[in-house]
Amino acid sequence: MGRATMRRRAARSRATTPGAHFAPQLARLVREPPAGDAWLHELKYDGYRVGCLVDDGDVRLVSRAGNDCTARFPEVVDAVRRLGMRDAVLDGEVASVRPDGRTSFQDLQHAFSGGSRAALVYFVFDLLHLDGEDVARLPLERRKAILARLLARRPRGAPVAHRGADGVLQFAEHVVGNGPALFAEVCRLGLEGIVSKRRDLPYDAGRHGGWLKTKCLQRAEFVVGGFTDPEGTRPGIGALIVGRHDDAGRVVCAGKVGTGFTQESATTLRRRLATLETQTCPFTPFPAGFRRRGVHWVRPELVAEVAFSEMTSDGKIRQPSFRGLREGTAAPAARPPRRSVGVLLDAAPEPPAERTRRARRALTRRLSAQSAAPAIARCALRPGRPARGRRRRTYRRDRE
Repeated sequence: MGRATMRRRAARSRATTPGAHFAPQLARLVREPPAGDAWLHELKYDGYRVGCLVDDGDVRLVSRAGNDCTARFPEVVDAVRRLGMRDAVLDGEVASVRPDGRTSFQDLQHAFSGGSRAALVYFVFDLLHLDGEDVARLPLERRKAILARLLARRPRGAPVAHRGADGVLQFAEHVVGNGPALFAEVCRLGLEGIVSKRRDLPYDAGRHGGWLKTKCLQRAEFVVGGFTDPEGTRPGIGALIVGRHDDAGRVVCAGKVGTGFTQESATTLRRRLATLETQTCPFTPFPAGFRRRGVHWVRPELVAEVAFSEMTSDGKIRQPSFRGLREGTAAPAARPPRRSVGVLLDAAPEPPAERTRRARRALTRRLSAQSAAPAIARCALRPGRPARGRRRRTYRRDRE
């Protein structure tokens, strides 16, 4: 047995033991999703990756980085506890779901800051351990079949008519095969992207190519080096000035980010940035066009996630939109994001509720000849009917 195989088995063992450190399997970013029935495809959620470890009935939540986040999500802890498992390890994503079905990282951060938590959902997409059994060694399809049955249990103390755990726990549905067609439809509807996974493989901690992610938007993390004053009646800030570290360790400006803020987030950012303000520009070389009034420099300590259409040859981002601050994340090194990963849909207006409901029904009909994957139907973002000319059986739901 080779050393690499032994290391991977040891990592999987650590990841699947309830009392151990959570070591998640990670998806590799690709330009196009895989084709063929060897793969199943799930929605990509815009939230926090969270492992759930149940040890002798005690529930603990752990972030992808290994930080304990149990206190951050008491509603998830309560919902998991009421399932009545003795020992288990779940893998999923906590996200905030908007009324039209979108998951929003910015709304999730708002919930952390004292906003409404009614929209928080733990989308569970994998099961690694259950009551003494190492489920992670099983193929993905079998793991998800066991997980679906587990989440369909009636929690202790719930009424007979209860389904799920008050909506807090939701099974991450999937479709099998036809990844490129599904990805095109998902991008057209304005979702974030898809995660494609080999149906036949066991859970394997780390990034090994068995899981692939394809994004409808390019996203990257940038260090915040400054901001501009707002114009008119806009509160807080006008734009963030962001950059990335190059190979020499310098912070190089990547441009301004002036959209994606709410009035509240812009005001909160202004207060936070004011504590980091400095007279020294952190960018090298000094960025062109910023020798004017209304520009403020800050120490490069905050990291922002930004969505954008493309990065130009001189390292500037086009059509950027602020997505949120990444807490506990080091300032990113220079590694250009992949280009042409889907299409930019952020600029589209929000749909009326009735049009959104019609879109969900239309997508539901397209996903399966019998019954659609509920998670995808719930998360149809924007209105619109399926593209004409495609056959109804383009996607097939896994029935195991």
